[in-house]
Amino acid sequence: MTSSNGPSAAASARPGAGGSRRSVTADRNDLPDRVWTVPNALSVLRLLGVPLFLWLLLGPEADGWAVLVLMVAGATDWLDGVLARAFGQSSRLGALLDPAADRLYIVATLVAFVLRDVVPLWVVAVLLGRELVLGLALLVLRVHGWPPLQVHYLGKAATFGLLYAFPLLLLADGEGPVAAVVTPIGYAFAIWGGVLYVLAGVLYVVQAAAIVSAERAAR
Repeated sequence: MTSSNGPSAAASARPGAGGSRRSVTADRNDLPDRVWTVPNALSVLRLLGVPLFLWLLLGPEADGWAVLVLMVAGATDWLDGVLARAFGQSSRLGALLDPAADRLYIVATLVAFVLRDVVPLWVVAVLLGRELVLGLALLVLRVHGWPPLQVHYLGKAATFGLLYAFPLLLLADGEGPVAAVVTPIGYAFAIWGGVLYVLAGVLYVVQAAAIVSAERAAR
């Protein structure tokens, strides 16, 4: 679900003309309109794990089980893409469910980590601020008649880094040799994932702004 289209390609024509709209959304629009596929089932399973993950962290504080849920979520995130490509089961629904599940896990984890004092509040504020800005960009695109843009490879790389960082940071929130070993690794993943997450958001906003500007200029 990635796209290499940049702002210049995205803004080459007005939405009604079909050129730029297709260049931005061709991959998603060309996917079959299917629901009952194994990759979609894995994405739904990942979504159902979000409330379980939050309860484990904030209820009994069963960190080991919470880490296991995150690991399963990360594994299914990788597996559903592999299965979709291997068996030709890509779908429009899957293209929407996959990033939605990733984003929910990130937001849920950040909220839980703040409540548990695992990470500083400013880190969460930056990453959640990014989500707010992207939400506004999506709203602007929708007002102008555009669907959401394709997920950029930077966004997928950022999600990969953060989903690996979160369980490590959770394990680091303790004492003993395990915490000492995983702490620098967890923070390394968190820093790189966070930086890429913000950069991917900036790129998305730039693409959206280029599309809207091109539309206005063409009027």
